This record gives sequence, C-alpha cells and structure tokens, in this order.
Amino acid sequence: MSLFRISAVLLALALLVFASACGKKKVAVAPPPPPSGGDAPPTIGRPTINSFTAEPSTISRGQSSTLRWSVSSATDMTIDHGVGAVNSQGQRQVNPGDTTTYTLTANGPGGSDSRSVTVSVSTPPPPPPPSDRGGPSLTSSEILNKQGQDAYFDYDKSDIRSDARTALTTDADILKSIFTNDPNFVVAVEGHCDERGSAEYNLALGDRRATSARDFLTQLGVRADRLKTISYGKERPQCTEATEDCWQKNRRAHLSPGQ
Repeated sequence: MSLFRISAVLLALALLVFASACGKKKVAVAPPPPPSGGDAPPTIGRPTINSFTAEPSTISRGQSSTLRWSVSSATDMTIDHGVGAVNSQGQRQVNPGDTTTYTLTANGPGGSDSRSVTVSVSTPPPPPPPSDRGGPSLTSSEILNKQGQDAYFDYDKSDIRSDARTALTTDADILKSIFTNDPNFVVAVEGHCDERGSAEYNLALGDRRATSARDFLTQLGVRADRLKTISYGKERPQCTEATEDCWQKNRRAHLSPGQ
C-alpha cells in the first residue's frame, strides 16, 4: 500500500473519532436537596403579659390594694414605684398615699411587653364645721364632761363587758371629734373601785380598769398619745351607801380632761 493511501485512511479514522465525541450529550447534575425542617432554628416567643390587675382599684388613704399578674415567655419582670423585680406569676400588696399608676414591664429574648393599672386613692372629706347657732361654742373639756360616758365593771373584774363596750364606743367617737378640732387636748382615763378591799388592792384594780378602757379606745382608732391612765382606787366614790347599786356606780372607768 502506498504512503498516500495510508495517510488517507488515518485521516478518515481521526475525523470519525472527533465526530463521535462531538455528538455526546452532557448529563445534567441534580441540585442537592433542601435542608430538612428539623434543622431550622427554633422560634423565640415574644414576652406576653397575660394579666395585670389591682384589687380594689379604688381605696381610701391608709388602705391597701393587691397587685396580681401573670407573664409568659419573659426572663425579666419588674414593677415600678418601689415594687421592683417580680416572678412571672404572683401578687403584691401596695399602700399608695395618692393615686398611683403601676407599670409592669416584661423583657425576654423575643422582645418586651408592658401593661399599667391605676390605684385611685380617695381623701376622706374634712369634718363638717361646728354649727353656729348664735351661742358660745363649747370647749373640749365641756364637750367631754357633758357627753362622755362611764364604763362600768363587775365586782373585782377589769375586763370590758357588753354595756361598757357600748359606752366606750360612744366615747371613741366623741374623742376622735375632739382631737380633730383640738389635737393637743389630753384625756385622763380614770380607774375607780368600790369600798370593799384594801386601798392598795383597789389602786391596782383601778389601774387595770383604766388600762382596759384605754386599750379598747385605741382599738377603735383613738390616738393613744392623747390618752393617759390614772387609778384612784376607792378614794373618789360617786356613791357612799353600802348597797350593791351604790357599789356598782363606783366600779367604773371615767374620762376627764388631762393636765
């Protein structure tokens, strides 16, 4: 075979191989699947104040109200006006002197929330002015001497019985009115006994009776710093007859103007 024919055959084979390579198609590669839902980052909830109340919402000065709250999805909860940091659920008693708005603030990774409640404080009305009927007004001593009532005791006793409670309750109203208009007025709570028993024993018994009457008055709201006690034992009887009716009149607690 001649050299020319060999070259022609080799060239034909080379063209055939090149044409076969150009005719092959490329295979598309599928993209990777999206990540599964379990790998998604967790959702962080926003803090929520479920409830925040004040009960009662209206009080008189000197009374208290109770704050109650419930918070979810928060890490830091505070209430202003001196209450401070609180738990997610709870209650706190407050005693505002004036109408006050309390704000609960809840913070967390998901944000913050706040809510407010108002406690209204009412001021009691001032006492009515004394009526002017054209005559002279009574002094505190005159009012006490005219309107005060004695509290009576059983024999050898110093506890407050039912009729003494009624008398001292009336006395408490009189004293609170007097101290409102005359805050420096002082009242002596006297303890008295009947004639039976020694002078020393009756002085001690009279002191117990005066103390019981004073303590009962202070429980009704009378100012304790305006009351003082003194015992006269059997030295100042109202009645001198040796009868039970007379002795009963002498077993008493009596209110008089103090010095």
